Amino acid sequence: MRIAVPAEAKGIETRVAATPETVKKFIGLGASVSVEKGAGLQAGISDAEFEAAGASIAKSAKDVLKDADIALMVRRPADAEMKNLKSGAIVVAIMDPYGQDAALAGLAKAGVSAFAMEFMPRITRAQVMDVLSSQANLAGYRAVIDGAAEYGRALPMMMTAAGTVPAARIFIMGVGVAGLQAIATARRMGAVVTATDVRPATKEQVESLGAKFLAVEDEEFKQAQTAGGYAKEMSKEYQAKQAELTASHIAKQDIVITTALIPGRPAPRLITKAMVESMKAGSVIIDLAVERGGNCELAKPGEIVVTDNGVRIVGHLNVPGRLAATSSSLYAKNLYAFVETMIDKKDKKLAVNWDDELVKATLLTRDGAVVHPNFQPKA
Repeated sequence: MRIAVPAEAKGIETRVAATPETVKKFIGLGASVSVEKGAGLQAGISDAEFEAAGASIAKSAKDVLKDADIALMVRRPADAEMKNLKSGAIVVAIMDPYGQDAALAGLAKAGVSAFAMEFMPRITRAQVMDVLSSQANLAGYRAVIDGAAEYGRALPMMMTAAGTVPAARIFIMGVGVAGLQAIATARRMGAVVTATDVRPATKEQVESLGAKFLAVEDEEFKQAQTAGGYAKEMSKEYQAKQAELTASHIAKQDIVITTALIPGRPAPRLITKAMVESMKAGSVIIDLAVERGGNCELAKPGEIVVTDNGVRIVGHLNVPGRLAATSSSLYAKNLYAFVETMIDKKDKKLAVNWDDELVKATLLTRDGAVVHPNFQPKA
């Protein structure tokens, strides 16, 4: 049983899919682990550390993937990488499959069993495998750090001999895992925090962290959560009412952090150009949904936009990757917890239970076909 850990694309991804800790655990399960040279450098892990944990170091992506039974990756393999995978190999990664029909077809054509970690069901058994939560948690933390850096002023109220420094006002839009961590971080740093979300269950969570909740609490709001805990797409009427409420609030904020995403859909537009124009010079918007079209109308992927009225709109890509060492550590543990369920501990060999609910929920392709129900042809 051979496990491969290739290097991610340089300039795009700083994380790595394994750490010396998880390498040791995989070897303990009877696997041999091969890591591509330099794969962990951007996450602060040297080749020597991987070797000390028992991994072998491969010189190239071709060498590391050759004859691999399992490939552990952060992002979906590129076409060139898929050519190096043997038919029947298992590929585990964040696949980002929506709107990527050609990439899915390529995975199927390669004959690999591709697992999308972001489809992990949110059940008790799978909590330790939840990559969306582990990575979003760090993105929420980093958003506050980035916001504070761009804001250029102190966040907490300070009483000094020279005068009083007022506390910064931070508004969090979207209270999922990222939003809750952003609230907690901003509160720890001394800011006055408000937050909004369409899901009624988040109100108590927001208030428990010491922030004030802001939302239009009508009948639609009370039904705005799916059984899986995700936000539903709201009606145009509700969106208009919510926009009216938040518009006046945004104008008074120093930092606004948007985190709103709906799986499989473009990011909802929360901040219009007019709202940005109402903000004062020096205020900051951090758009964590910029890779899905952005919550802010003026956000640009990979750029920091400075508007005519002096508002800084930050559109960093791969925000968890801005904390590569920590995010890699958590992501690698998520992968290990999942892959471990596919290994027979007694015989120390690969033994996938294709009827396991975790396997069914995350399996995209198998035996040359796209098998996930979300990507089947519509009648």
